[in-house]
Amino acid sequence: MTAPLVEVSGLTKAFATGGGLFGRPGRILAVDDVSFGIARGETLGLVGESGCGKTTTGRLVLRLIEPTAGAVRFRGQDILGLPAPAMRALRREMQIVFQDPFGALNPRMTAGELIMEPLVIHGRGDAAARESRLRILLDLVGLAAWQAGRFPHEFSGGQRQRLCIARALALNPAFLVCDEAVSALDVSVQAQVLNLLADLRAELGLTYLFISHDLGVVRYISDRVAVMYLGRIAEIGTKAAIFDAPAHPYTRALLNSVPSAQKGRKSFFTIPGDVPSAANPPPGCRFHTRCPLATDRCRTETPALRPFGLERKVACHRAGEA
Repeated sequence: MTAPLVEVSGLTKAFATGGGLFGRPGRILAVDDVSFGIARGETLGLVGESGCGKTTTGRLVLRLIEPTAGAVRFRGQDILGLPAPAMRALRREMQIVFQDPFGALNPRMTAGELIMEPLVIHGRGDAAARESRLRILLDLVGLAAWQAGRFPHEFSGGQRQRLCIARALALNPAFLVCDEAVSALDVSVQAQVLNLLADLRAELGLTYLFISHDLGVVRYISDRVAVMYLGRIAEIGTKAAIFDAPAHPYTRALLNSVPSAQKGRKSFFTIPGDVPSAANPPPGCRFHTRCPLATDRCRTETPALRPFGLERKVACHRAGEA
């Protein structure tokens, strides 16, 4: 078995809180002991409710924020110990596409300047070579060469996200984190951008960590899926295993919460209770406060992420029970 392109082990991030005039110092455990691997050319979907730590995980993997503990390996190399010059060089191979394309683009720069900026920063090619690369990138994402002189406000939302994708691809990366990359777009435009990402993966051999709260989008684009709850991985496995036969109660509840127009099936299901605070997570299984299968063991003992069958791992003492 080949080594994964990206491997995350025991990744943890705690943010300090309080400590002001009347506040007590505390911490929010946004990501807690998260581990997964992504094979070369694979798309891993990371899904969960808002505030579960998905975006923080993506930024930790790219070292846009520093973790409290754990390891991130890219091509077998632990990137968390790299000095600034080595990390700067590695960033050419690891890029991100943000949720809000308008907020990610400098409104005072043209599309051509925005796409070529990474080439300038990293000293790639002369002016003629950068112009040639610009034309290739615009064509790659379905934009015309004459649009290079336009400013971000002159593009539609979908076109702006195409600009962001072209900018992320400028340095020929191997790995992209797509952080809610289509959630700000209309449904029809979402489909176009998802198809573009799928085509680029096939054409360029890209590897994706695709972060989303939209289960339909994750099911469409992912090879494997990781389900996250309150900073921890609840279940991770192949797309078929997760969507066709979920083993964790939270995964089942999450899938049941998707609206359905099928005859004889409830149109909508709400997971009971509220998500606990990350500043004061419950002991044992994080989901036990909302789980219909919870036992005393669930309330006191944290379940390990363990193999369940051949295609997945589950962090649940009662995995697979109805």
